[in-house]
Amino acid sequence: MPKLSADRPLIHPGCAITNSTFGAWCEVGEGSRIANSDFGDYAYCDRLADIANTSVGKFANIAALTRIGPTDHPYANAAQHHFLYRSSYYWDDVEDDAAFFAARAARRTVLGADCWIGHGAIVKPEVTVGIGAIVAAGAVVTRDVAPFAIVAGCPAVPLRSRFDTRTAARLLALAWWDWPHDRLRAALADFRALGAEAFLDRHGG
Repeated sequence: MPKLSADRPLIHPGCAITNSTFGAWCEVGEGSRIANSDFGDYAYCDRLADIANTSVGKFANIAALTRIGPTDHPYANAAQHHFLYRSSYYWDDVEDDAAFFAARAARRTVLGADCWIGHGAIVKPEVTVGIGAIVAAGAVVTRDVAPFAIVAGCPAVPLRSRFDTRTAARLLALAWWDWPHDRLRAALADFRALGAEAFLDRHGG
C-alpha cells in the first residue's frame, strides 16, 4: 500500500471530490464522495464515505459507509423532488436553483480533532462532534456531541465519557493534535503503551 504524504492526500480509486481541500497526511477511501469540505492534517475516511459541507478536524477517524452532513430536500414545499432545484436536468429553459444550493452549503457539519465516526453512522448538518468523541456504528447524530463523549443509537444519545472531567480538561490543554510531526514520532511509544492519564503525566498535560 502506498505511504501517506505530507504533500498530497492519498485518494483511492473511484472517489468523487469537488470543492474540497486536504491537509498533510490525509487519506480518502475507495469510492468515497467528498464535496465542499476540508480535511485537517492526518484526517481520513474509509471506503464509500459520503461527506458534504463538513470541516473535518485533525486526526479524525471516519469509518466506511458513513454519511456526514447529508443534504436535505425542500420538504416544506408542495414537492420535495430535486426537479425543484436541479431544474436544468429536466428543462432546457431554466437554470438550477443557486440559492437552494448555497443554503445547503452554508449548513456546516464540524468534526473535532481525533473523533471517531463508526461504521455506517450518519452525522446531520449543523452538528458539531467534539474533540475525541466516539459515534457508535449505525448511530444517527442529530445534536452536538461533547468532547470525549461516546454516543450511540437513532437518534444518538450519550452513553458515557471516555475520561473523567479532570483528564478530559488535561487532554484539551495538552492538545497533542496540534503537535508537529516530529514530536508525534518522538512520543509514539508512549501513545502506544500508556493510558491517557499516564501519558499526560509524562508529557505535561
